[in-house]
Amino acid sequence: MAHHHPRADLPARRRGGPRLSSRRAPDRLPGIVDSHAHLQHARFDDDREAVLERARAAGVVRVLVPGWDLASSEAALALAVRHPDLVHAAVGVHPHDAGNMDERSWARLEALARDPQTSAIGEIGLDYHRNLSAPDVQREAFGRQLALAVARGLPVLVHDREAHADVTAALLAHPGRGILHAFSGDAAMAAALSEAGYLVSFALPVAFRSASGPRAAAASLPDGTFVVETDAPYLGPDRDRRNEPTTVLRVAAEVARLRHTAPESLVGPIGEAYRSIIG
Repeated sequence: MAHHHPRADLPARRRGGPRLSSRRAPDRLPGIVDSHAHLQHARFDDDREAVLERARAAGVVRVLVPGWDLASSEAALALAVRHPDLVHAAVGVHPHDAGNMDERSWARLEALARDPQTSAIGEIGLDYHRNLSAPDVQREAFGRQLALAVARGLPVLVHDREAHADVTAALLAHPGRGILHAFSGDAAMAAALSEAGYLVSFALPVAFRSASGPRAAAASLPDGTFVVETDAPYLGPDRDRRNEPTTVLRVAAEVARLRHTAPESLVGPIGEAYRSIIG
């Protein structure tokens, strides 16, 4: 069911700073949402059901599962069919995989976008850090998928790594809505795209003391304009261990600390923001 992701050989967390701030997460946070987790990944093949049960037990009520290529998009849809009470699915082609698309592949993606289980187009965007696909190919794929989202009336889940200016320009020109996945920009970028109707999603790197831009954004954005995520199996608290949706409680705790409030106070606004975009 799950398929190999081209990022599977990367560390569990991206380099964002050597130290995590120490914020103890609650054991349960009823009503919390994980806005981005690749639960169809092969690293969950041995215990996927147990991972979902742990998420439920921790209070997680929704997990948005994005694709990164055609096979993983199909697998995300299958998970949403099996777990309609918990999983939302998105279909899309990650910038790393943009160079693998031909016209038959694009036609298949358009068909997947018409599936009634499809809640969003994603994970799409630009990644100038590794350039596993050429930047011009990435930009073309991003543009095609933004247009597909408009055609289908769906939100987008946007990957942005070292491509802040181009991503911002594309989204400000895009008459749609969506979520900025694992936000790594600064407070000004967050404010501009929030004003344009996009949600900012924070992952565990917001706990890195060196992540000044995301931390400033997390502290300053109004309630109802941001969500939290894990990007499981990536971006975990331990470089060598797989991440999973229960870590979203730790992310919420860190964002709450930056906002001088309790994690429980974020659950309602995060849930409302998520539902306003995803449903």
